[in-house]
Amino acid sequence: MIILGLTGSIGMGKSTVSAMFADEDVPVFDADAVVHKLQGPDGALVAAIEAHFPGTTGAAGVDRTSLAEAVLGDDRKLEALEALVHPAVARERESFLRLHAGRPLVVLDIPLLFEKGGWESVDRIAVVSAPADVQRSRVLGRPGMTLDKFEKILARQLPDADKRARADFVIPTGGSFDETRQAVRRIIACLTASTDS
Repeated sequence: MIILGLTGSIGMGKSTVSAMFADEDVPVFDADAVVHKLQGPDGALVAAIEAHFPGTTGAAGVDRTSLAEAVLGDDRKLEALEALVHPAVARERESFLRLHAGRPLVVLDIPLLFEKGGWESVDRIAVVSAPADVQRSRVLGRPGMTLDKFEKILARQLPDADKRARADFVIPTGGSFDETRQAVRRIIACLTASTDS
């Protein structure tokens, strides 16, 4: 089995690309979706997050906007949050890998693959990338997003150029969906061909 790490900075279109891999019958572990589940209604992390960050949860689970406001810009608080979240996500990832152990290719969709050391546990890396102006427009168009919040998030992410330089594959998302889908299919063909030989 080849483990492909899929990453990209905020607003680059990683979720769209992740869905394209899934559409091609490649199992995808979506770290963000796992975090949403763990922090959602009756999620396994809700009580612990409320204990550490009072007032950031409710009947619907974690209020992600409140939690972001509580930790962004405070390294100590962010580290405390990560100490809760990362081990729980790692357990889910290991279960996913066991479940799909017989498949030739799986994708680990991990936003902070480089920043948090996840790149060391994958076989190949694909980086989703779009021009900076496209990225900015996408992110600032999101509900509740501000320029200040966007800049704080970017400051915690490895620059796009550095990610592209370290990638085995770069998947462009600044053009058409068809161009992006063709790039995804080429990567799948390349990696699954190498498992057949």
